[in-house]
Amino acid sequence: MDDRLHGKKIAFLATDGVEQVELTEPWKAVEDAGGIPVLVSIHDGTIQGFEHDTEEADMFTVDQTINEVSAMDFDGLVLPGGTTNPDKLRQDHDAVDFVRDFADLGKPIGAICHGPWMLVEAGVADGHTLTSFPSLHTDIENAGGLWVDQAVVVDDGIVTSRGPDDLPAFCGKLIEEFEEGIHEELAKAAP
Repeated sequence: MDDRLHGKKIAFLATDGVEQVELTEPWKAVEDAGGIPVLVSIHDGTIQGFEHDTEEADMFTVDQTINEVSAMDFDGLVLPGGTTNPDKLRQDHDAVDFVRDFADLGKPIGAICHGPWMLVEAGVADGHTLTSFPSLHTDIENAGGLWVDQAVVVDDGIVTSRGPDDLPAFCGKLIEEFEEGIHEELAKAAP
Protein backbone atom coordinates (compact mmCIF):
# COMPACT_ATOMS: atom_id res chain seq x y z
CA MET A 1 0.00 0.00 0.00
CA ASP A 2 1.25 3.48 -0.81
CA ASP A 3 0.06 6.75 0.66
CA ARG A 4 -0.37 9.01 -2.39
CA LEU A 5 -4.02 9.70 -1.62
CA HIS A 6 -3.64 9.70 2.16
CA GLY A 7 -7.02 10.45 3.71
CA LYS A 8 -8.51 11.90 0.52
CA LYS A 9 -12.18 11.12 -0.13
CA ILE A 10 -13.18 9.81 -3.54
CA ALA A 11 -16.87 9.56 -4.45
CA PHE A 12 -18.07 6.53 -6.41
CA LEU A 13 -21.43 7.43 -7.95
CA ALA A 14 -23.41 4.27 -8.75
CA THR A 15 -26.80 2.61 -8.48
CA ASP A 16 -28.44 -0.73 -9.26
CA GLY A 17 -27.00 -2.31 -12.39
CA VAL A 18 -23.42 -1.17 -11.85
CA GLU A 19 -20.83 -3.36 -13.56
CA GLN A 20 -19.30 -4.84 -10.42
CA VAL A 21 -15.66 -5.04 -11.48
CA GLU A 22 -15.76 -1.40 -12.64
CA LEU A 23 -16.75 -0.47 -9.10
CA THR A 24 -14.55 -2.85 -7.12
CA GLU A 25 -11.24 -2.52 -9.00
CA PRO A 26 -11.03 1.31 -8.89
CA TRP A 27 -12.29 1.17 -5.29
CA LYS A 28 -9.41 -1.15 -4.38
CA ALA A 29 -6.93 1.09 -6.23
CA VAL A 30 -8.11 4.11 -4.23
CA GLU A 31 -7.86 2.19 -0.94
CA ASP A 32 -4.41 0.84 -1.87
CA ALA A 33 -3.24 4.42 -2.47
CA GLY A 34 -4.46 5.50 0.99
CA GLY A 35 -7.68 7.13 -0.18
CA ILE A 36 -11.16 6.79 1.27
CA PRO A 37 -13.73 5.55 -1.27
CA VAL A 38 -17.34 6.55 -0.56
CA LEU A 39 -20.30 4.93 -2.33
CA VAL A 40 -22.84 7.61 -3.27
CA SER A 41 -26.16 6.63 -4.81
CA ILE A 42 -29.59 7.97 -5.69
CA HIS A 43 -31.18 5.83 -2.94
CA ASP A 44 -30.09 4.52 0.43
CA GLY A 45 -29.62 0.92 1.51
CA THR A 46 -27.84 -1.27 -1.00
CA ILE A 47 -27.27 -1.38 -4.74
CA GLN A 48 -27.15 -4.47 -6.96
CA GLY A 49 -23.92 -5.16 -8.83
CA PHE A 50 -23.90 -7.10 -12.09
CA GLU A 51 -21.35 -9.10 -14.07
CA HIS A 52 -21.37 -8.66 -17.84
CA ASP A 53 -24.49 -6.50 -17.53
CA THR A 54 -26.71 -9.58 -17.23
CA GLU A 55 -25.80 -11.68 -14.18
CA GLU A 56 -26.63 -10.48 -10.68
CA ALA A 57 -23.52 -10.30 -8.54
CA ASP A 58 -22.92 -8.74 -5.10
CA MET A 59 -24.88 -6.13 -3.19
CA PHE A 60 -23.06 -2.99 -2.03
CA THR A 61 -23.99 -0.78 0.92
CA VAL A 62 -24.56 2.85 0.06
CA ASP A 63 -22.54 5.22 2.25
CA GLN A 64 -24.41 8.42 1.39
CA THR A 65 -27.23 9.45 -0.89
CA ILE A 66 -26.84 12.09 -3.57
CA ASN A 67 -28.94 14.59 -1.60
CA GLU A 68 -26.59 14.29 1.40
CA VAL A 69 -23.39 15.23 -0.41
CA SER A 70 -21.69 17.94 -2.43
CA ALA A 71 -18.75 17.82 -4.82
CA MET A 72 -17.00 20.06 -2.26
CA ASP A 73 -16.95 17.06 0.13
CA PHE A 74 -14.66 15.02 -2.14
CA ASP A 75 -11.29 15.12 -3.88
CA GLY A 76 -12.36 13.13 -6.94
CA LEU A 77 -15.18 11.18 -8.59
CA VAL A 78 -15.45 7.73 -10.21
CA LEU A 79 -18.30 6.83 -12.58
CA PRO A 80 -18.42 3.05 -13.10
CA GLY A 81 -20.34 1.60 -16.01
CA GLY A 82 -22.78 -1.13 -16.79
CA THR A 83 -25.55 0.02 -19.12
CA THR A 84 -28.33 0.18 -16.52
CA ASN A 85 -26.35 2.07 -13.87
CA PRO A 86 -25.57 5.30 -15.79
CA ASP A 87 -28.89 5.16 -17.62
CA LYS A 88 -30.68 5.37 -14.24
CA LEU A 89 -28.25 7.98 -12.89
CA ARG A 90 -28.59 10.34 -15.86
CA GLN A 91 -32.33 10.56 -15.20
CA ASP A 92 -31.68 11.94 -11.70
CA HIS A 93 -31.13 15.72 -11.75
CA ASP A 94 -29.15 15.70 -8.49
CA ALA A 95 -26.77 13.04 -9.81
CA VAL A 96 -26.22 14.99 -13.03
CA ASP A 97 -25.61 18.21 -11.07
CA PHE A 98 -23.15 16.34 -8.83
CA VAL A 99 -21.05 15.34 -11.86
CA ARG A 100 -21.26 18.84 -13.37
CA ASP A 101 -20.12 20.35 -10.05
CA PHE A 102 -16.95 18.21 -10.05
CA ALA A 103 -16.13 19.47 -13.54
CA ASP A 104 -16.93 23.08 -12.64
CA LEU A 105 -14.62 22.83 -9.61
CA GLY A 106 -11.84 21.30 -11.72
CA LYS A 107 -11.75 18.14 -9.61
CA PRO A 108 -10.61 14.90 -11.31
CA ILE A 109 -13.24 12.55 -12.70
CA GLY A 110 -12.88 8.97 -13.89
CA ALA A 111 -15.52 7.30 -16.09
CA ILE A 112 -15.34 3.83 -17.58
CA CYS A 113 -17.42 1.83 -20.08
CA HIS A 114 -20.93 3.40 -20.08
CA GLY A 115 -19.98 5.79 -17.24
CA PRO A 116 -19.20 8.60 -19.74
CA TRP A 117 -22.96 8.85 -20.38
CA MET A 118 -22.97 10.92 -17.19
CA LEU A 119 -20.34 13.25 -18.69
CA VAL A 120 -22.59 13.69 -21.74
CA GLU A 121 -25.69 14.32 -19.63
CA ALA A 122 -23.86 16.83 -17.40
CA GLY A 123 -22.51 18.77 -20.40
CA VAL A 124 -18.94 17.83 -19.50
CA ALA A 125 -18.08 15.97 -22.72
CA ASP A 126 -18.08 19.16 -24.81
CA GLY A 127 -14.56 20.02 -25.96
CA HIS A 128 -12.94 16.93 -24.41
CA THR A 129 -11.30 13.88 -25.94
CA LEU A 130 -12.86 10.80 -24.36
CA THR A 131 -13.16 7.07 -24.79
CA SER A 132 -15.92 4.73 -23.65
CA PHE A 133 -17.71 1.56 -24.56
CA PRO A 134 -17.93 1.84 -28.37
CA SER A 135 -21.73 2.26 -28.42
CA LEU A 136 -21.36 5.71 -26.78
CA HIS A 137 -19.25 6.99 -29.70
CA THR A 138 -22.13 8.91 -31.31
CA ASP A 139 -23.46 10.22 -27.98
CA ILE A 140 -20.06 11.68 -27.07
CA GLU A 141 -19.58 13.28 -30.48
CA ASN A 142 -23.14 14.66 -30.51
CA ALA A 143 -22.34 16.24 -27.12
CA GLY A 144 -19.30 18.03 -28.59
CA GLY A 145 -16.62 15.59 -27.51
CA LEU A 146 -14.03 13.78 -29.60
CA TRP A 147 -14.30 9.99 -29.20
CA VAL A 148 -11.18 7.83 -29.62
CA ASP A 149 -10.70 4.08 -29.40
CA GLN A 150 -7.94 3.79 -26.77
CA ALA A 151 -7.52 1.87 -23.52
CA VAL A 152 -7.33 5.06 -21.47
CA VAL A 153 -7.59 8.76 -22.25
CA VAL A 154 -6.74 11.65 -19.93
CA ASP A 155 -8.00 15.13 -20.88
CA ASP A 156 -7.94 18.01 -18.41
CA GLY A 157 -8.39 15.83 -15.33
CA ILE A 158 -10.98 13.52 -16.92
CA VAL A 159 -9.90 9.87 -17.20
CA THR A 160 -11.94 7.57 -19.44
CA SER A 161 -11.64 3.93 -20.51
CA ARG A 162 -13.58 1.52 -22.72
CA GLY A 163 -14.43 -1.31 -20.32
CA PRO A 164 -13.25 -4.04 -17.94
CA ASP A 165 -10.28 -5.09 -20.10
CA ASP A 166 -8.87 -1.57 -19.65
CA LEU A 167 -9.14 -1.52 -15.85
CA PRO A 168 -5.38 -1.77 -15.14
CA ALA A 169 -4.66 1.29 -17.31
CA PHE A 170 -7.75 3.10 -16.02
CA CYS A 171 -6.92 2.56 -12.35
CA GLY A 172 -3.30 3.62 -12.82
CA LYS A 173 -4.20 6.88 -14.55
CA LEU A 174 -7.06 7.51 -12.13
CA ILE A 175 -4.73 7.43 -9.13
CA GLU A 176 -2.24 9.70 -10.95
CA GLU A 177 -4.97 12.27 -11.69
CA PHE A 178 -6.34 12.14 -8.14
CA GLU A 179 -2.80 12.63 -6.80
CA GLU A 180 -2.14 15.51 -9.20
CA GLY A 181 -5.45 17.13 -8.25
CA ILE A 182 -4.48 16.96 -4.59
CA HIS A 183 -1.10 18.61 -5.33
CA GLU A 184 -2.81 21.38 -7.28
CA GLU A 185 -5.23 21.95 -4.41
CA LEU A 186 -2.34 22.15 -1.91
CA ALA A 187 -0.47 24.60 -4.16
CA LYS A 188 -3.53 26.88 -4.33
CA ALA A 189 -3.83 26.82 -0.53
CA ALA A 190 -0.15 27.65 0.07
CA PRO A 191 0.68 31.28 1.01
